[in-house]
Amino acid sequence: MSTSRRALLGAAVAGAAGATLGLPATAHAASWQQKWAPSASGDGLRAFETIEDDRADSHPAGHPHIFATGNNWRFNMHMVDRDTSTDRQRQEVTGLRTSSSSYLKWNEGQTWRVTYSMYIPSSLKATTTFTHIMQMKQPGAGSSPIVTQSLRRVSGKQTIELTLPISGTLIGRTDLDPLHDSWTDVDFQIKVGNGSAGSVRWILKSGGTTVIDKSKTGVDTFLADRVRPKWGIYRSLGDTSGSLQDTYLLLTNLRGYQLV
Repeated sequence: MSTSRRALLGAAVAGAAGATLGLPATAHAASWQQKWAPSASGDGLRAFETIEDDRADSHPAGHPHIFATGNNWRFNMHMVDRDTSTDRQRQEVTGLRTSSSSYLKWNEGQTWRVTYSMYIPSSLKATTTFTHIMQMKQPGAGSSPIVTQSLRRVSGKQTIELTLPISGTLIGRTDLDPLHDSWTDVDFQIKVGNGSAGSVRWILKSGGTTVIDKSKTGVDTFLADRVRPKWGIYRSLGDTSGSLQDTYLLLTNLRGYQLV
């Protein structure tokens, strides 16, 4: 392939990526630039902006609940664990740290992407109330989630879904059972925008096969300050299906990109 044809093809691919997220066409083709590529074995918990490991100190015997093991980050959740609000449990990490003194900030008008693989054991079940395994939030206490990736029972069926809680918008939902006890690849993209200026795309792949690929433009993905990702297990104790038990979540190959 000639150099000029490769250049045209590259511009077309980049333009398609931008169009998916509702970005304007420009003379300069936007592209994803990698900004974050931590290693569990090398960086450990230094990969994250903050660590929320049993912040209520409810289960000292279980410490640490969040740690690196080999090439994975592991989040343990025990039935006795309690958050500062005792009707729920939380073991989460936040943010994308790039050094001891800096971390990435997802600001209004920017477009970001995170990719990673997650292992959901069969002991981590969908519930009738909230069980979030990824969130996008404004930093600070008491703010509503902007995006949640959750394990939810719908008519008795276990599902995994992506929602925008601010508007109550369901982006997509698929069966959880086939994803249990295996690695699932996640590709999440967000244009940070207030009102109707935001966009999201959510892709799950298992064994190289696309399980779900959903996107939506014209949505609200910003509250104030900035958007910050969170990973781990955050779940309500109000489940009525008997699905709560000791469990864990594994993450690996976390990557962060900005569309520039």
